[in-house]
Amino acid sequence: MIDIVDAKFITSAPNVGAAPEAQEQNEVVFMARSNVGKSSLLNALTNHKGLAKVSSTPGKTKLINYFDVTFLDRDTSTKLIAKFVDLPGFGYAKVAKSMKHDWEKNLTDYIANREEIKIFIHLIDCRHPHLEIDTEVNDFLLQTIQENQYIIQIFTKIDKLNQKEQSALRREFPNALMVSSSKKRGMNKIVKVIYDILKVNVDAN
Repeated sequence: MIDIVDAKFITSAPNVGAAPEAQEQNEVVFMARSNVGKSSLLNALTNHKGLAKVSSTPGKTKLINYFDVTFLDRDTSTKLIAKFVDLPGFGYAKVAKSMKHDWEKNLTDYIANREEIKIFIHLIDCRHPHLEIDTEVNDFLLQTIQENQYIIQIFTKIDKLNQKEQSALRREFPNALMVSSSKKRGMNKIVKVIYDILKVNVDAN
């Protein structure tokens, strides 16, 4: 059994240049279109209701937020430390164009240049699986990631679909994970998948 036993906010940064120094630090980046439930998922994964600020105003998060997270393998008592990185939501049309350009440049720079990133977690609203912006983000990640980096695709708010719709989504995206933050469905699977990837990376070094 893998659990997250500790999580705490560390700092915020406006761009990759201001990111905290990471010595042999595993970074897990969470990225999503605005209002997909990224903050709710972070809070549910860490069992920490106030870790990531949940806002009713899409696009409110403008900074890159860092959290130190401790995983525990309860079978072996092995601990693993990682950083969860909460990126600003992309694709929110109501922000000023100049600000949007700055955000997107910062995010692009961060994704392309931050070597400490081990996992990109791309969250998609299960009710809108084929939005152009999500396809563009996925294509960008596939073109950008390095050999030692991974992409995990997660569909959020799965409780909003009936069983037939869920089955169709699983058939179309067999490698994706399905979660519901409000119902705490799928959390253990995500924690284990993240841990297993990071553990392999730690053991390799």
